[in-house]
Amino acid sequence: MALRRIAAPAVEPLTLTEVKEHLRVDHNISDSLIQTYIEAATSYIDGEFGLLGRALVTQTWELIIDHFPVHEIKIPLPPLQSVTSIKYDDPDGFEQTLATDQYYVDDASEPAWVVPTTAGWPTAVLQAVNAVRIRYVAGYEATNDSPPDLAGNVPGAIKQAMLLLIGNFHEHREQNIVGLTTMTLPFAAENLLKQWRVVIPFA
Repeated sequence: MALRRIAAPAVEPLTLTEVKEHLRVDHNISDSLIQTYIEAATSYIDGEFGLLGRALVTQTWELIIDHFPVHEIKIPLPPLQSVTSIKYDDPDGFEQTLATDQYYVDDASEPAWVVPTTAGWPTAVLQAVNAVRIRYVAGYEATNDSPPDLAGNVPGAIKQAMLLLIGNFHEHREQNIVGLTTMTLPFAAENLLKQWRVVIPFA
């Protein structure tokens, strides 16, 4: 199994304004540094290699597998918004697109499943690596505000944990501090994130 991000989020889960308010910073001198903290905290939590195994803000991914499984395909990086397409290579090496009436999406489960209809998955598939590709949109959807807040529906506990992590970055600029042990994830942030962690499944 492999994952490939097709389209990155348009925004970070936290804005610079939100973070500066949390840090009680009322000047622009450190904006670039604080933005780096936001990006680092996001990278630590979000996406394929993130701690949570989740997609936070809307983004597009492609799950790549060698063949169709016997039953369902589990979709990594919840929450799933939609499945864009399921494509596969036929025995002659030509790409085919599976019709949407040949599968259905169980997005009530987490992670979501894509399940074949009674006809089952295609059997005439090229016997090769990366022969099946599922493209999908994941992440918490934007609010219905006008204009919509692209990161507005990211759970508050996750945002608060990120603020705590960023506050730790801001307060402790180095990995080690004289008289203290190596810095780790703040205890409060760790507990806030624990309930949201999922394991990326194999299809």
